[in-house]
Formats: sequence, C-alpha cells, structure tokens
Amino acid sequence: MSRTVTRPVVALAGAAAALLAFTACAAEDTSATEADASESTAISAERCAENEAAGAITFLTGYQYQASASILDVVAASELGYFDDLCLDVEIQPGTGDTGQNTQLVASDQVQFTSVSQQNLLQAYDTGIELVGISSYSNVGLEILMTMPEIEDLADLDGTILGHKGGLPPAVAAMLEEAGADVDSMQQVVVGYDPSILPRGQVDSLTGFISNEPNLLAAAGEDVTVWRPYDYGVPSSLGAFAANPEFAAEHPTVVEDFLRATFHAFEYCETAAEECVAFTADLSGEGYDVDHNVNIWNTEAEIVREAQPEGTNLGAIDTDNVLAIVAMLNDFSLLENDISDDTALGLFDTSFVDAIFADGELVWPAP
Repeated sequence: MSRTVTRPVVALAGAAAALLAFTACAAEDTSATEADASESTAISAERCAENEAAGAITFLTGYQYQASASILDVVAASELGYFDDLCLDVEIQPGTGDTGQNTQLVASDQVQFTSVSQQNLLQAYDTGIELVGISSYSNVGLEILMTMPEIEDLADLDGTILGHKGGLPPAVAAMLEEAGADVDSMQQVVVGYDPSILPRGQVDSLTGFISNEPNLLAAAGEDVTVWRPYDYGVPSSLGAFAANPEFAAEHPTVVEDFLRATFHAFEYCETAAEECVAFTADLSGEGYDVDHNVNIWNTEAEIVREAQPEGTNLGAIDTDNVLAIVAMLNDFSLLENDISDDTALGLFDTSFVDAIFADGELVWPAP
C-alpha cells in the first residue's frame, strides 16, 4: 500500500522576518502533505485509518486463478489499485478447489475472505464450520448437465450412462427429478476432466460447469445441449463471497470496501475481459489458456447480468434463494441435521452490500 510520509520540520531561529518566512513555508508544506494524502487514497483519513487497522487480509480463491466471477474481479481489483485506493492491504492466494479446506481456513481466521457457494456455506455449517455469507452475484449456479442434441427431454436419459466427477451434484439431481427422469435407472460413472467423452459416446450425459466444458466443446466444434438446474426452478448460487464472522463484525468497513473494490473491478472487466484475464494469466504462468479463460469470464459475467432481478443491486443476497437452497438440502437429505430457516438466514448478512450502493449505483469511492 502507498502511504503518505510527513517530513519533520526543522526549527528556524532569527528575526521576525525569518519567523514569518518559516510560518509561510510550514503552511505550504502542510497543504502539500494534505494534497498528497488526498491523492494517495480515495477515501477519508478516518475511514482509511479504520481499514488500515485491520492489517493485512487474505483472500483465498475458489480454484487457482481461473477467470471466474469472484476470482478474476478480486485479482483485477488488486492489479488496478482499487484496494489501495481504499486503504486495504489484500493478499490473494490460489485455492485448490477444495471447498472444505477453504471454509475451514476462513472459520479459523487464517483467511478472512473466500469465494464459496451459498450451498457450500450451509453444508459447512452442518459440519460445525461457521462463516458469514456477505454477497452473491447470481442465483444461477454453475453446475449443469450436458447431452448430445438428440436428447430432447431429460426423461430420455432413463437407463443411460451419466458421467460425473465423483458425485452427482445435488442441483443436477434435483433437476432430473423435477424433469421426471428416473435417476436410479441411470448408470453413474466417475470420469475425468476431458469433456470429449460425451461426443465420443462414452457417456450419454455429463455433468460440468456452464462456463467451462460447454466452451471447451464449442471450441472443438462440438454441438451439445446444456441443461441448467436454474431453468427447472432448482436454487443455487454463482460468485458468492464469505468472510470470517468475527473479522466481519470487528471490521465492517473492510468488508464493505473489499466488496466495493471487487464490484468496481467487476464492472470494469465487463468491458475489458482481455486486460483483466491478462492479470490472472501473469499470476498463473505458463500453460494458462487465455482464450478459454476469457470465455469463462464472459460467460459468467453475462449470466450474472441476465439473471439479475430488476431493481436489485449487484451482489445482493437473495434471502428467498437462501431459504430455497436450505429446503433443497433438507429435502434431499444432504445434511446431517436439518437447518431451520432462521438459522440459515442468520448465516448471511445483507448489510454489507446494502451499504455500498445508493439508488442502485455502486458508490465509488467510499463516502
């Protein structure tokens, strides 16, 4: 972070004229120092001091430096200097994709912020790990099911082979049930990360993420049908952030301004995808597929905007969606113990997003 350095004033002695000259110079120095301070940050000295008092804070990505919503925008906020503008000292660490590990690190305050779905946050609470959800970009989840175009109804998959990465995602299972498909009749097999097994006919359906496998297959010239749980009324979330509860309670302006800078970067990257993906590419090093990650970002950013309810703020937590997710988790017996509606709502704090918007517009910089 940049900080203003105030030089010590050297005392002068002498006649009245010299004293007057010194006073004038001191006034000029003070004005210059105040000007430097106002240029080095975008917020008041008081708010800057509050944010700096939190010290260094750590954000852990959901998966490496993939250009997903809730990863790329945080990296961009750092690289574009938005965190510095708000006197935040943010360190970004790449996650491995292990949601359980991420939630444990946040709960123990080794990490202050992470990207984690609302569903995963509730499942973590069920295992004794408590976080506070502070925002969510969309109720449209990333998990999808893919088939070849000849499948025109999900019930057509009865008795076929379904490939997944180790477990059928609950949202996909709920979608199949809503569509009247017989999941028990399907042969479920664990597959790797090569989506070409679908067009090669090794499986009849394949789970994946809406911004990943469909884009890879399209780039390879393969035409597939994407089935979204959201279209069947199945609740989920995309690009959600969570924080350590005690840290959030002690440093509310830090939470607000972390989101403020991140959302500001989200808006910037909506029209500068290549520039923003270059930031994550630099952090990742060789082997980073820039074109694919540009597609990931554009796909997710478009989903966020298309599915954003009219009159709501970017990143606002939809409490009705939280309750719908709880109901799904309870109904599908995905929790050791059912979570009540009141308990679930208590794990999310809508005030942080509310505080950074005015009349539907993100307030930049902080007041």
